Formats: sequence, structure tokens, C-alpha cells
Amino acid sequence: MPVEVTTYYLEMTNPQQLRPKPNDNPNFEIKPVGIPLPELNQFLYTIVGKAWFWTNRLNWTRQQWAEWVDRPELKTWVGYLSGTPAGYFELEVQPTSSVEVAYFGLLPPFIGLGLGGPLLTAAVEQAWALGAARVWVHTCTLDHPRALANYQARGFRIFAHNNHHSEDLAGPFSVD
Repeated sequence: MPVEVTTYYLEMTNPQQLRPKPNDNPNFEIKPVGIPLPELNQFLYTIVGKAWFWTNRLNWTRQQWAEWVDRPELKTWVGYLSGTPAGYFELEVQPTSSVEVAYFGLLPPFIGLGLGGPLLTAAVEQAWALGAARVWVHTCTLDHPRALANYQARGFRIFAHNNHHSEDLAGPFSVD
């Protein structure tokens, strides 16, 4: 049965638009991935995206993952709670001086612990630090129910949206 899906495209065009959510948890730290590791990004993509229909990359080979992560345009950060990976984000610097928050999310056991706002704040701060003229992200109605609200609470503004129908969600559908 097809499902109506709305995709939202959001942006910030200046660093002052960020409304940060401070990290009040001393056990939550966010670190850059210093050495590209395809298996790490594959693991994070798979576990974070499972509930949200991220399927485009599930069949990627190690070589495809290596080509994705081993580029100067891509930066990955991992959020750790008490030393355990709790979430991540990937930033992609684009030729237009935009930086896309390409992937962002929490691992299932860490949803609802108040980590999403601080993790997104870090993503936006890092995007601006990369020299962005604009930071953007997209999400959709199949994403976590608080995803859009989190983006907007941090200061992102919707600049476009579209509606489309998915295939049967039990079938080969992806929103990423």
C-alpha cells in the first residue's frame, strides 16, 4: 500500500541563526572520525537508519563505502555516551560553499535521552567551521517524529518541500 511522504528541505544562511542546545550531559562527547573507516559509517548508517527506511546504501560494497567516506568533502563525527557510540552525523562540503548535514541520527537505545539537540548543535557548529556559506539538511515524514521539530528548534528554516508516494513500505523504498 503506497504511503504519502513529505520531504522537507531546511537551511541556515548565517551562523547567528543557530539556536544551540547545550550538552548538559558530562558523559556525552562528540568526536570527529580522524581516519575514514568504511565499516564504521556503514554500521552507523545501518543501525541509525533501520527504523527510518534508509535503504539506498544497504547493498553497497566495501568499495562503495570507501569511496563515500574517503573524500576530503566528507567529515564524520560520532557522539559517545559513556564511551559507547550513541549517534553520528556526516557533513558533506559541496562546491557551492554549502555544507549538507548528509546523515544525522541516534542509535535506537539513545533516542529520548536528550542527546539529539546537542548532537545537532555540534553538527551545525562544525558545518559553519568548515567554511559554509549555507548549511542545509532534508528530512521527511518517515523520519523520527521529532526530527523536523529538532531542526527547526535549532534554527533551520524550511525552504522547500515536496510530496510523493512511497511504494509499499515492506518493499524496496528509501527516503535517504
